[in-house]
Amino acid sequence: MSVKQALLALLEQGPMYGYQLRGEFEQRTGSTWPLNVGQVYTTLTRLERDGLVEGAGSDADGHVVYSITDTGREEVAAWFTTPVARTQPPRDELAIKLALAVTVPGVDVGTVIQQQRSATMTALQDYARLKRSGPVSGQPSDLSWGLVLDSLVFSAEAEIRWLDHCEARLRRAALERPAARTARDVAATADEEVAR
Repeated sequence: MSVKQALLALLEQGPMYGYQLRGEFEQRTGSTWPLNVGQVYTTLTRLERDGLVEGAGSDADGHVVYSITDTGREEVAAWFTTPVARTQPPRDELAIKLALAVTVPGVDVGTVIQQQRSATMTALQDYARLKRSGPVSGQPSDLSWGLVLDSLVFSAEAEIRWLDHCEARLRRAALERPAARTARDVAATADEEVAR
């Protein structure tokens, strides 16, 4: 997720200061991805340096207000019309954890999978409750919150399917290992008999 483009998109609606931008972002995403206000101001500084926003003075409370430039508007338009690249898959901690678990002796991979499945099911139930209760109070759009929530639901469902798949692969691998060992043992015994 690009904080830079998100802030630019929000500034297209009018000048704002950092805390306002943070609040707008969190409100529109249902606080799913909370932003650190320091990250907001650091990003605004870079955007100003790059000519995408400019200081528009201060409000009555002394907050520095930023507005988007024409170059910033072009950047937002390009962001909205460019697909999210899938060439560099995001680092998936769970996939890395399972890849290591199957190679580290003594790790009960089945337990790792079961614990994750339980946690993901709990998250999925929480998302279902949120869907039933409706958008967060003060949400400007049921649609924006609904889209974010749908994304979380679909991701959790996909993770559960993937965990089921991992469990099935582990079972198949466990069944194949004894057969492979037996074949190696038979071959080794035959080699020993030939050597005698």
